[in-house]
Amino acid sequence: QVQLVESGGGLVQAGGSLRLSCAASLRTFSNYPMGWFRQAPGKEREFVGAISGRSIEYYADSVKGRFTIFRDNAKNTVYLQMNSLKPEDTAIYSCAARRQYSSGGDYSSRSMYAYWGQGTQVTVSS
Repeated sequence: QVQLVESGGGLVQAGGSLRLSCAASLRTFSNYPMGWFRQAPGKEREFVGAISGRSIEYYADSVKGRFTIFRDNAKNTVYLQMNSLKPEDTAIYSCAARRQYSSGGDYSSRSMYAYWGQGTQVTVSS
């Protein structure tokens, strides 16, 4: 059974930073493209960023230049480094994994992801 467990969320002031982690119970983790999504109250879940198995990065325009995704395949973990946080970044952040060896397509589409974590709350105060 695949498990994705996020951690690192919390309360931070605007302009601050947080690093989220997502630990995956995936064999050959490096073969899985990974993504981060977020959902604010009353809004649909939206794409934040993704990283392919070859560590090619993709970002939503709203976070480009502020957020960075990277992965440590030896630790089966993907990270989301969030800098210059804004109150509008407040949301539940979830990581997701595509199927093994999958590539191409629209990384920002939720339908491309087969496995999801429960999420971690990020709150940015003004």
